[in-house]
Amino acid sequence: MKLKLTAENTGGELLLFKEEAGFDRQFYSKDRFNKYFTIAWNPGESQTVTIDGTEHTFPGNSLLTLLFNQSFSFEEAESIIAWQFNREFYCIIDHDSEVSCVGFLFSSTDHMFVELDETAQEKLLLLTSVFTEEFRTSDRIQHEMLLVLLKRLIIYVTSLAKLGYVPAKKLQDERFHIIRKFNLLVEANFKTAHAVSFYAELLHKSPKTLSNLFAIYNQKSPSQIIQERITVEAKRFLLYTEKSVKQITYELGFEDVAYFSNFFKKNTGVAPSDFRTVGAGVQEGK
Repeated sequence: MKLKLTAENTGGELLLFKEEAGFDRQFYSKDRFNKYFTIAWNPGESQTVTIDGTEHTFPGNSLLTLLFNQSFSFEEAESIIAWQFNREFYCIIDHDSEVSCVGFLFSSTDHMFVELDETAQEKLLLLTSVFTEEFRTSDRIQHEMLLVLLKRLIIYVTSLAKLGYVPAKKLQDERFHIIRKFNLLVEANFKTAHAVSFYAELLHKSPKTLSNLFAIYNQKSPSQIIQERITVEAKRFLLYTEKSVKQITYELGFEDVAYFSNFFKKNTGVAPSDFRTVGAGVQEGK
């Protein structure tokens, strides 16, 4: 089942998938014009999800959130329940005061698998049922009703994620917002700004203060986050585009091909050309 609403005046789109075989996303090919954020729920047994060419275990009774520029596929797609929306339908950045998920819930590097207890599963089943009913009710307030439901879903998933990923120790919300802002700034600037000091200055903090803050929240260091974001983008270019290593070097803000190659090998264990060769073989074998 695939249900879809398109707002003709804005181009906003919202989709719901349930028992849909073959549900996936290939950002650099068939889906390059559809910039959908995805919330995927695995209500069944544990299975494999492949994100940007890397396999991960998608535990049963858990949620996964994915950015619009990520490619993914599921081992058992028909068992996944998923929501997709573009920024024209609902912009999480413009409405961060409503949902508080920017820089936390959706990430290109840390794939957050949010575990669901029985109560959460029941609530999501109910929400899915209400979503389905509203998709099938074509009237003048359908768009508004589905928008309200999407906000409710994002807020609820964010609250569940915070329970699992934010320390129980009560810290000022402002500290956590700094982490979210840092992640958002990295997403916007990683191709040109590779130094922690750049982001620290924008946040009016010292690099050491940032590192200490991330440690409090059991997060990777700011430097690791920047390096992993660059590495993820390099992998995408190598797997899904025909850009040369030289082109990728300059596009990711490096001035020297050898330096970029050493950076990539340090973070992945293989040279860019070898990664592309192995990745192409894996793609052909599927």
